[in-house]
Parts: sequence; C-alpha cells; structure tokens
Amino acid sequence: MSVRPPQSFRQSEQDRNGFNVLEYELMSERADSLGRHGLKVEAALAALKAWAPDRQSAEERERLVNEASDAVWAFFIQREICGLRNNRDAIQRYGIPNEMIARLGAMRK
Repeated sequence: MSVRPPQSFRQSEQDRNGFNVLEYELMSERADSLGRHGLKVEAALAALKAWAPDRQSAEERERLVNEASDAVWAFFIQREICGLRNNRDAIQRYGIPNEMIARLGAMRK
C-alpha cells in the first residue's frame, strides 16, 4: 500500500519557479539596502568635495576620505549581495576617485 502526501504539502507552481513571497521580500530588502548605501556614498563624496584647504585641516580631509572609502566599500559589498559583480559602472556613475578605490577594505589604526 502506498501513501500519497496531502495536496497541501505539494510544491506549488510558484515555488518551483523560485518566485514566492519570501523571495520577493528578500529581493525588495536587498534593493532598498542598495539604495540606502548609494545615498550614503553620495553624501560622503559630497562632503569630501566640499572640503576646502583654507577652512579645514588635512586631518579633517583624511577623516572624510576614510569615511567615504568605508561607505564605498559597504556599497560594493551590497552590490555583490545583489548579484552585481562589476563595479566599473558604479565607479563611473558616482565619480569615485582612485584615491578612494585604493583604500577600499583597508584597516586603519
């Protein structure tokens, strides 16, 4: 005698093609987080561009560069989580300077 599981235990068509409510919520949260990280990058780069040598010290610029590189690093990690592996378009779109790219992921004292 064979026993067949109830219909409620069978996978629906939505589950088989990988698009269900949980997956939708996860994709939504990833996209929202990517947008928030992008805004942080924009703000950090704007603060760095607003730095003026006659009004602020070199230490202040160093702090701004470190904050901006941390924001860019977090943004790149979030992009990878979303499946975006190539960062060249983001570097070009946000105008991220090479000085920032060189500091990505660096541990400071």
